[in-house]
Formats: sequence, C-alpha cells, structure tokens
Amino acid sequence: MAVLNVNPTRMELTNLKRKLITARRGHKLLKDKRDELMRRFMDLVRENKELRKKVEASIAEANKHMAVARSVMSDADITSALMMPMQEISIDISEKNVMSVLIPEFKTQLKTADDADIYPYGFAFTSTELDGAVKFISDILPDLIKLAETEKSCQLMAAEIEKTRRRVNALEHVMIPQYEETIKYISMKLDENERSATTRIMKVKDMMLNRAHHYDQT
Repeated sequence: MAVLNVNPTRMELTNLKRKLITARRGHKLLKDKRDELMRRFMDLVRENKELRKKVEASIAEANKHMAVARSVMSDADITSALMMPMQEISIDISEKNVMSVLIPEFKTQLKTADDADIYPYGFAFTSTELDGAVKFISDILPDLIKLAETEKSCQLMAAEIEKTRRRVNALEHVMIPQYEETIKYISMKLDENERSATTRIMKVKDMMLNRAHHYDQT
C-alpha cells in the first residue's frame, strides 16, 4: 500500500491519527447502513415477488375472459362498450426516506365509491365474460400500482447499496490502510530522527567533556 505524500512531522502524525479514527468510525457506520439497506431491500424484493405473481395471475385470468368475450362479441362492440369509462383513479405520489434513500409512495383515490361504476356499459348487450375481464382488471389495479412502487423502490435501494458498498470498500481497502501505513512510516521516521538527535547530543557531550577535562591528553 502506497504511503501518502506528507511531511513526517508530529503535527502531521496527529492529523493522520485523527483522520484514521474518523475513517474507522465512518467505515463502521457505512457498513451498518449497507447491512440495514440489504435487509430492507430483501424485504422489498420478497414483497415485489409476491405482488408480481398475484398481478400476473390476475392479468392472465382477465385475458382469458377477454378472449372468450371476443369470441362472442365483435371488436367494434367491445370498443364501443369500453369507450366511455365512468370510473377514474388518481394517484398521489410522495416520497419516503428509508436510510437516506427517497423511495416513492403511491396513494390511490377512486373518483366514486360505487363498485358498479367500473362497468361503463349496460349489461343487456354485453357478455358476462367482458364483465369478468373488467372486474379482474379493476381488482388488480391497486396491486399493479403497488408493484410499480416496490419495483422503483428496489431500483433506488439497489443503486444506494452499490454506492455504499463502493464507499465501504474504498475506506476498508484504500484509505484506512494508507493512513495506517503513513502513520507507521512517520512514526519510524520520527523515531529515527530522535535516535539520530540523541546520538548527536551524546557526541557533542563527549566532545565538550574532552575539551573541559582534556581527556584526549596523556
């Protein structure tokens, strides 16, 4: 691991030790965040899987009913029956903060509370299979919107997990080892300088003693 390009001074050593403490604390916090994000992500994935199964099964049933309706009604009659819908749905989109990730939250509101308003036609000239198809689509619509919410949430959380993972790896494998190696290098340099200074002092002391007491004269 490469050593940082810094001056080997005690002040720099103190700064690096402080940065190392901060980096280790940040590393732990990011690891905890990553683990919690993973736990919530897996919960969302399981919810998404169940919703998708339910939605796909209902859509398949709706398609079966529609296929039978097409066999007894013309396309023009079906189009005419469905041309003027009576029911409407509005979606209120907000955001929810989950571990610093803003995930969407969809709330639906029907125009009317009457269940019969999902059928925009009279029943005299339409097939019961068309009624079944409309009913299945109407019933599955809230789950379909919830599925869109969970899928988008999974995408956003997956991106945040990857970003957090890269930060954890950068701290764990680059920054913290660099700080540790640089601290070790500066400590060795300072110890070496201290030993050199001690040696010089001892030599100066010997020279002064020799001059004072003429130890070099016999």
